[in-house]
Amino acid sequence: MKVFADLHIHSRYSRATSKALTIENLSKWAKVKGMNLLGTGDFTHPLWLDELKSSLKEDGSGILKDNQGMNFVLQAEVSNIYSQDGKLRKIHNVLLAPDFETVEQINDHFSKKGKLASDGRPIFGKYPSYEMVEDLKKISNDIHIIPAHIWTPWFSLFGDKSGFDKIEDCFRDQTKHIFALETGLSSDPAMNWRLSQLDKYTLISNSDLHSFWPWRIGREANVINIEKLSYNGLIEAIRDKKMECTIEVDPNYGKYHFDGHRNCNVCFSPEDSIKYKNICPACGKPLTIGVLHRIEELADRPVGFKPEGAIPFKTMLPLSEIISKLYGISGIATKRVWAIYNPLIEKFGSEMAVLLEAPKQDLEAVTTKELSKAIIDNRNGDITVAPGYDGEYGYAVFSEEDKNKATAEFKMPQKSLSDFKN
Repeated sequence: MKVFADLHIHSRYSRATSKALTIENLSKWAKVKGMNLLGTGDFTHPLWLDELKSSLKEDGSGILKDNQGMNFVLQAEVSNIYSQDGKLRKIHNVLLAPDFETVEQINDHFSKKGKLASDGRPIFGKYPSYEMVEDLKKISNDIHIIPAHIWTPWFSLFGDKSGFDKIEDCFRDQTKHIFALETGLSSDPAMNWRLSQLDKYTLISNSDLHSFWPWRIGREANVINIEKLSYNGLIEAIRDKKMECTIEVDPNYGKYHFDGHRNCNVCFSPEDSIKYKNICPACGKPLTIGVLHRIEELADRPVGFKPEGAIPFKTMLPLSEIISKLYGISGIATKRVWAIYNPLIEKFGSEMAVLLEAPKQDLEAVTTKELSKAIIDNRNGDITVAPGYDGEYGYAVFSEEDKNKATAEFKMPQKSLSDFKN
C-alpha cells in the first residue's frame, strides 16, 4: 500500500484556523489532494477530542477511520515555553499516540500543566521539552514526539529567536527518544543534509495546515510503501527510514526562508543581512533571521552534500498556486482558479496524480499547453519562486520581467556566510 501521509494538521480550535475545519471537510479534501492518511490534529482539545471520538472508529491497529474511509492517526502539537541556559525557549513539538485511551492519559497529565481548552495547540509554561518527553514515555512508550518545523525563527528546536544549536541541548538525556524531525516549509532535506548532527534522524514533511483546502492540505507530505497500514508499521517505517520520498514545496515558498522585515518591505538573502549586520536599514531594528541564514550558521558541510541513505524528496508547489500565479488571478479561492482546477481533478482523480504522474499530452487534452508546461516544470522543480520572509509566503514567478528579477536577486548560488563576513 502506498501511503501519502500528512501527519501534522490542526482543528478549528487552534488559533488562526478555518472555522470550517471538520473531519468531514478534512476527509473530503484529503481525497481530492491525494492523501490517504492524516493526523487528527489537536487531540489535546476537549471539544475536538469529543468530535474525534464520535467521528472516528478504532479497530486495534492504531489507525482510525471515518465514515468516508479516510485513515487518521491521533496527533497533536504543543508549545513548550520555558527558560533554559539563560534564554527563553519556545519549542513546538508534534505528538503521535496509538489510541484514545492513551490520549486520555496524556490529556489528564497535560491538564496539570496548562489549560487545554484555551487553544488547540496548548501552551505549557515552565515545562521543558526534555521533561515533557520523559513524562510522556512514562505514560506509554508508544507515544512519539517529533520536533515541529525545526527551523522556524520563533517557535522551534533550532529557531533563531528561541531555539538551540544542538538537539541534545534541548532534549538532554531524552534525546534517545527522538528519531524524526519535521523540516518545515522553509527548508528542504538538502538544506538539512548540511548538518552532520541530523544524519541519524528521519526528516519528515507535513503541511501544518490551518485550513482544509487543497493548497494547504498535503502541501508537504510523506510517501511510504507499507504492506498493511498500522500505527506501529507507520512508526517503524519512519524510524527506520523506510520511506519512498517526501513531498516538499520549494523552501523559498516558506514564510521564513529569507531574512527581513515584512512591515518595512525588506527582504534579504543571508549575504545581504551580513552586510547590514543583521539590522533592518529601514527601521534600525534587528531583522527576523530566516531559515536559510540559520542553517548556514550551523552547517558543517558544503551545499550539495548528500548523506548515505538519505530519503529522496520531490519539490513542487500546490496546483492552485500554479494556476493563480500563471494566469495572474488575484487570490487562490476564486471561481476562475476552480474552473481550471476541477477538470484536472475529474480527469486524473487527485491533485497528486496531476502533479506527479499525468503525462504532458494527457494534460494538454484537458487544459492549456501553458498550464501543462507549468505542471511539468513544477514536477521537475524548474519554477522560480521568490522567497518568503518574516511571515510572508513566497510565490511562483512566471512573467519574464519578474522571473529575471527573481532569478537575479533570489536564486544566487549559496555560499558560506564566511565569504561575506568582514
